[in-house]
Amino acid sequence: MASTRKTTEEPGRLSTELNAEQALGLVSYSLMQRLASEGQTEMPWLETDGNSHAGMVRQLRQRLELTALAVESGAPLTTAEVTYLLGARPGTETVERGGLRARRVSRNVWRLSRMDDSDGRSGGSFADDRFRRRL
Repeated sequence: MASTRKTTEEPGRLSTELNAEQALGLVSYSLMQRLASEGQTEMPWLETDGNSHAGMVRQLRQRLELTALAVESGAPLTTAEVTYLLGARPGTETVERGGLRARRVSRNVWRLSRMDDSDGRSGGSFADDRFRRRL
């Protein structure tokens, strides 16, 4: 049953609705503009300091802060960003790792959220009796 939909848009008038990829592009573009206007042209979270302990701790802290920001804001993320935050490339529509859930919204657009114990996970936790070593 095909639905006929009349378009009431006038020729030459732009639609104001955005899809998820367009919204992600606008958010990224506005963020880069704001960083440039504030004079922050360097991105220290992208730099690598080799294998120094201080550098690894700094990168871990930044990764955790970025993960918390992504979860709290609910901002759409790219596949590359989800790969960086979770530490593994997502292979299915929904990926659960380390208490986080990445859900695919559309092509190359993901949402990151926390997993609650009430979500029905059957994996248990390390506090369960079955994970304790019996003597």
